[in-house]
Amino acid sequence: MWEDRTRGEQWVLTYDAKGLALLSDEFLRIASNNAVENGQRIFELKAVQPGVYHLVFEKRMGWKFTAEERRVFRIEAQSVIGG
Repeated sequence: MWEDRTRGEQWVLTYDAKGLALLSDEFLRIASNNAVENGQRIFELKAVQPGVYHLVFEKRMGWKFTAEERRVFRIEAQSVIGG
C-alpha cells in the first residue's frame, strides 16, 4: 500500500488477532530524495485458524481524527488437508 510519510500518512491495520497473525509490517522507501519519505507499506499476515476475517486498512494523518482512505478486505481461510 502506498504511503507518503513526508505528509504524515500512515496505514493502520485492524484485524482479528485470534484468527490471523501479523508476520511482518515493512516499509520499502521508493523516493531517492533525502527530504522525501514515501514508498510501499507491506503487510504479511497468516491465518492461524479457519474462518472468515475482515482486514480494515485506514490511511491516517497524525493530526486528523478521521481516515483519509479506507479499504476493507474479506479473507476466507480454510484448513489444509494432508499438508
